[in-house]
Amino acid sequence: MKTQFLRTLRRLGFLFLAATAPVVVGSAGWTAPVHAEEQALKGGTLRVALLGDMTNFDPQQFSTVNFHLIKNLYDSLIEYTAEGEPVPSLATAWAIAPDNQSVTVTLRDDVTFHSGAKLTSADVAATLAKAADPERGKNVYATMSIVKDWTTPDEKTVTINFKSPAPQRQITDLLQFLIPIEAAGIATVETVPAGTGAYLLDSRAVGQGLTLKANPNYWRKGQPIAEKIEFTIFSEDASASAALESDAVDIVYGGTSRSAVRLQDAGYQVLRGPGPLVQVFRINSTRPPFTNAKFRQAFNYLMDREGMLRVGYAGLGEVVALPWAPASPAFDAAYTDEFAYNLDKAKELLAESGLTPAEMSNWKMLVWGSDEPTVVISQILQSALAEAGINIELDVRQGAEYTEALLAGNFDATFGAVGNVQKFPSRVATNSIYRVVKNPVLKDPHPHPDYVAAIERVNTTSGPDADVKAAYDNLNRVLVTDAFAIPTNSYDTGLIVASPKLGGLALDIDNLFVARTVGFQ
Repeated sequence: MKTQFLRTLRRLGFLFLAATAPVVVGSAGWTAPVHAEEQALKGGTLRVALLGDMTNFDPQQFSTVNFHLIKNLYDSLIEYTAEGEPVPSLATAWAIAPDNQSVTVTLRDDVTFHSGAKLTSADVAATLAKAADPERGKNVYATMSIVKDWTTPDEKTVTINFKSPAPQRQITDLLQFLIPIEAAGIATVETVPAGTGAYLLDSRAVGQGLTLKANPNYWRKGQPIAEKIEFTIFSEDASASAALESDAVDIVYGGTSRSAVRLQDAGYQVLRGPGPLVQVFRINSTRPPFTNAKFRQAFNYLMDREGMLRVGYAGLGEVVALPWAPASPAFDAAYTDEFAYNLDKAKELLAESGLTPAEMSNWKMLVWGSDEPTVVISQILQSALAEAGINIELDVRQGAEYTEALLAGNFDATFGAVGNVQKFPSRVATNSIYRVVKNPVLKDPHPHPDYVAAIERVNTTSGPDADVKAAYDNLNRVLVTDAFAIPTNSYDTGLIVASPKLGGLALDIDNLFVARTVGFQ
């Protein structure tokens, strides 16, 4: 089977690359922020190539296509170091109550929004209200499930109360994920950014790119360094890489691992951050034939994860059968062995499903045509399905057309990455396919109550370590049994490939692009 698989790939013209190329990283596999003053960096216009257009300016729309904007237009209450230690940002301090049922946050008093209005606790309260609304909270809504209410005793103080004792990491995750939006701008935040970030929106051309300009009133002294950022959208990774090599751009953000390996060897800087994504085969289990549990479970064994990682991502990442990066406390390597590629086991489950070959083939795989690795791994799965007697078509869509279908849940099945996989395990529910309520794919009521209960158990277990581990184990077993999302591998989202003339490059804990420290040497 493996030989046939490799022949298929060669016929398709896939290129095999070694996974041992060096990358520029610090300890713990992360490049820590470099202070601009230490390098005496110069300003100028930073030209950045992207491979997809943004969705909107709402920081609670935590989609990968928005990762180049979020931490340039906005700031979080707190941030994490590479080791996961919380450090101040818009919040100067936070105090978790002894019973873990509340946290009190103290805000900086020298921060203004892009409108000129001062940041106050009223803005944080308005942001919390938006995040807690299932219609408006988007990716942050699931993280708010632990929140009971909040109070604002004065302009600098916010106290957030929890429904029950919450683990410390879950609390700091909430503060790090909470990005204050100006209260007066919340109604229009999708089209008009309303943040405190180092850059302001200058102009946008839909489908082509956008330009940011430095915020002259930014609260971090000496930042930003670059006076302007010009983001240009390229339809293909190859054209973005060619633009870097011809000095038409200074950075490629979010390019492929295969290109990063090649450009590293050519002398370009490559940065891998601490917040990988996990690639997940998202299944719409409300549509036949995926309403059949045995049919879905077969996909646990139909994924040649090692081949997908090697060919799609040049081996940069980890093979996983669960939606966790290895740093997650819920990560369990045993599942990778248990659910290794096994065509015979997959065929057994397909037979147990009772579906006819015609019924099993009556669906299409939505494919993000703008993303080369996604196209590659979709073709790998299509080949494996064919060996199992299932012949399906690929519905390849580009750019915004794909994003709209993905966010609306308008598909049978598709590959799509999920984030927050290195944080508190229930944070996975911030991703659309894993949401427990208002799931755009699975809808309400959620068709998998065991999964909803497993997430609730993780959120409410803060006792002995054995109890916590049991909650994680239960969630993991439910994930592979319900099988509405099949993880394949982690990979480096937000890869930065940059010209040697740049300094101060860094990624944050989620691998979002942070431009304020970047300048020219």
